[in-house]
Amino acid sequence: MFRDDDLALLTRPLYAFLTVAPKADRWPAPRPVWFEVTDGGDLQMFSVQGAPKLARLREQPRASVVVASPTGEPERWVAAEGPVTLHDDGGLELATRLAGRYYGPLDADQQKLLDDWRETGVVRIVLRPEKVSRFAI
Repeated sequence: MFRDDDLALLTRPLYAFLTVAPKADRWPAPRPVWFEVTDGGDLQMFSVQGAPKLARLREQPRASVVVASPTGEPERWVAAEGPVTLHDDGGLELATRLAGRYYGPLDADQQKLLDDWRETGVVRIVLRPEKVSRFAI
C-alpha cells in the first residue's frame, strides 16, 4: 500500500504518532513511537508490558499512525490505519534494532533504558495498513 515516495519518508528515523481507541471518558491522544516498515508493508512498533495503549488495543485492535516531515523541510506526511496484532515475540529485538536507528551508538543512559525494557517486557505491535493517506507539497 505504500508508494516509493511514502517509503522515502517512512524509512527515515522519524516519530510516528500512534492513535488508539480511547477509554470511554477520554479523547483520542496520539503518542509518539518508534517504528519500522516490514518487508511485507506492515508497520511495527513496540510498547512495554502494562502500557494503557496495549489494554485499549486488546479491546479494539485497530489504530492509526501518521508520520510527518520535520520542520524546515517541505510539508509531507503519510497516514495509515488498520487492524493491529500484538505479539509477545520479537519485541525486545525490535526495540533494540530501533534504538540503533533512532539513537545510533547507545550511551549508558540509553543502554539502561533497553535493560529496563528487557526487565519489564516488550510487546511488538504490528499495524497492517488498510487505508493510506498522504500529502506532499
